[in-house]
Amino acid sequence: MIPRSRPVINEADIAARAGVPFPTWRRRDAPAFREHVPSLLPDSRFLLYDLAQAEAYLAGKPIPALPAGEHPDDLLTDKETATLLGISTATVRSYAAHGYLSPGTTRYGARLWPRHEVHDRRDNAPGRGKGGGRRAGEPQGPRKTHAYEGDPRLAIAAQALATAPPGTPKSRIAAELADLHGHTPRTWERLLTTTATHLHSD
Repeated sequence: MIPRSRPVINEADIAARAGVPFPTWRRRDAPAFREHVPSLLPDSRFLLYDLAQAEAYLAGKPIPALPAGEHPDDLLTDKETATLLGISTATVRSYAAHGYLSPGTTRYGARLWPRHEVHDRRDNAPGRGKGGGRRAGEPQGPRKTHAYEGDPRLAIAAQALATAPPGTPKSRIAAELADLHGHTPRTWERLLTTTATHLHSD
């Protein structure tokens, strides 16, 4: 959970702020950093940290405490969202794809949903009275032109393709993106392919 939608940072950007190459940071500095600044998403593969806490650590200052308690603007992971709704993480993603939840917001590749939206979905679940999802016979809305339409990672993929040296294999670009932003290299290869295809078709 990201408390109250606070600004966050990942380890690649922390290393950059510290003026240390990212591989060196991960090998030499990350273990001590993680002891003092916990990841905000411990149930996720994404290592994201509160920006104010990370900046305090880098400056050698006391680590400020995070806000306590639940807040409507907290950003929840798919696992946290699934727990609140009593469904699986796959169903959370299906809800988002079909409009029962918003697409969410993405922070460094981690897909998150505001707590107030998840509570509203829980209290107005499909078939539970007014506001409970799409009524029978209502259209689902326009279909996506491709699976990743609207995905903010496409902009990252497009930038990576534009700046990569000519002839760089997509697998190498995908591996670097996965290292920086999370998700698997295979996912980033699909995003790169989608980006390249639709850039050429537009």
